[in-house]
This record gives sequence, C-alpha cells and structure tokens, in this order.
Amino acid sequence: MKSPQLVTGARERLGQVMRLVAEARARAERTIFWRVWERMLENEFIDRGIALAAKAFVSFFPAVIVVAAFAPPAIRAAIAGTLAHRSGLSGSGLEIFRSAFATASNIRRATGVLGLVFTVYYINSFTSALQRAYIRAWRRPPSGLAYGYALGATWLVGILAYFTLIGGMRAAFGRGPGLVPFAILALAAAIGLWWITPWVMLGRQVRLRVLLPTGVLTGLGITVYGATSSLWMPTAMSQNQQQFGFFGVALAMVTWLSGAAFIVVAGACAAPVLAEDRGALGRLVRGSDPAVLVPGAVPSLGAPLRAPTLSNAIGVGPEAGIEPGPAPAEPKPGP
Repeated sequence: MKSPQLVTGARERLGQVMRLVAEARARAERTIFWRVWERMLENEFIDRGIALAAKAFVSFFPAVIVVAAFAPPAIRAAIAGTLAHRSGLSGSGLEIFRSAFATASNIRRATGVLGLVFTVYYINSFTSALQRAYIRAWRRPPSGLAYGYALGATWLVGILAYFTLIGGMRAAFGRGPGLVPFAILALAAAIGLWWITPWVMLGRQVRLRVLLPTGVLTGLGITVYGATSSLWMPTAMSQNQQQFGFFGVALAMVTWLSGAAFIVVAGACAAPVLAEDRGALGRLVRGSDPAVLVPGAVPSLGAPLRAPTLSNAIGVGPEAGIEPGPAPAEPKPGP
C-alpha cells in the first residue's frame, strides 16, 4: 500500500508537469507559427491538399497534354522536360511520361472540337479547386461561375508559359557553371508564378503586396521540393511499378502531386496570417498602407465561431469554417 506522502508527491509532480505544459502551450499560441497552424486546420489542409493533387492528376495533366499537342515541337519539349525534371521522373516512368507528349499528331486528330471543350472543363476543374484553397485561406466570398471559366483558361496559358520558360532556360544554361544562374532565375520565376496566382484566384481583391509571402513561401517550397524529388522519386516509382505495374507509375505521380499540393495550401494559409499580424512582421508585409484588401473590395468573412481542431485537417470537423463570426478589423498602422 502506497503511503500518503508518496501519493501527495506524485500529485504535486503531475501538477507541476501540467502547469509547465499549459505554460508552453500558452507561449506557443502567441507565436505566428501557431496562428498559421490554426489557419491550416481551419482550411482542412490534409483533405484540401489530397483533393488538389487528385484534381491535378485527372484534370490538369490531361489539359496540359492536349494543349501541348497543338504547340510547336520546341515548346512541347520544353513543357514535357520541365514537368519531368520537377517531378524527378527517371527510367521507365520517364519513358511512359514522355510517350504521352510524343503522340502529338494522334492527340490532335483525336481531340476535335468536343475534345477542346472538355479540355476547358478539365483545367477549370483544377483551377476551381486551387481557387477554393485561396478563398478559404483568405476567408473570401466565392466568385461567379463565368469568372471561374475565364480564370481557368488564363491560368492555363500562364502555367504553360512558365513551363516553357523554365525548359528554355534549362536548355540555354545547360549544366556545370550555368546551373547557378539557372537556379536563381528559376526560383525567381517560381516566386513570380505563385505571387500572381493567388492575386488572380482571389479576383484581384487582395493587395498584390500582401500576397508576396505566398509567392516566396510557395515558390521556394516548390523549387526545393522539385530539386530534391530526384533523390527519392525514382525509388518510389520503381517500387510502385514493381508492385502495381502501370498503376504504380500513376500512384507515384499522385504521391508527388500530394506533396506539392500541401506546399501550395500551406503557403496559401500562411499569407493571410502574416498580413493580419499586428506586429512588426505584419507592418512589413502590408507596407505603409494598413489595408489588406484593395479599395472597394467585398469585405472578407469572419473567423469560425469555434477554434479548429486536428480533426478539421481531414475535413471531418463540423465547425471548420462553416459558421463565420464577425469579420476582423483592418490592422492599424503601428507607431
């Protein structure tokens, strides 16, 4: 039988541990990282990232392949090369991927008017999912259907131009000493792409300056992710192909796309938190103008009435972003 002194001592030690945990949590909740984490939970980042990756595989890739089939051979090769390098494909997986772009004449003959209509639908399906990620992260009201279709076509042209630019620069700089300027320019292009993308997706209602953190975080994350994909993607591709055959190649691509999608969603969630920060970091992001939205923009929705939980990350939390509270006030300029 335990003595009363031992029981009392154990309770005191447990109480001390609980107080330390509570103090550590309180300190963590005051950091910008915790607020970004809560915004990610609110926006169901796991569920949204997987959905975005699936849309990219079944909608974005088919649209790119069809449009590239109508482009000149040099542009088609640049697009295919950029996608292959970024995803770290090699071996038989790379050959399967290249074969999709090598049959351009067959694709053109089989596409027709109806195929082009479906291409517009494919890309709109993906851009709609991407737009929802930014709209939810910034707590913005949804845009109209007509704008969504125009947005899909515009973004497709922009992303294909980006792929062509990266492929052309890789061919121009080559290997060796040329890798350094290529890496710098490729990073700048990625930041530019993911800086303009949310600006367009949000209907140009959010100031371009406050969207710069999204461009930097997403562009840097995607660039590093693509550069390191060659270290693990060939192994994953080979193992999946041995186990599942052709389906294993598709599974490996979905895995890669899921990682890229999580980076996009995380960058989307971090930017509004930084823009709404009332400290020095927020003032740096906003600049001299304390407003986050452009003049005349529709006000943003408020935060959920209840704090998000970990279950919201997989889309099962019933309160995640459903019951909006009052819209947050615009950050005031500091002294």
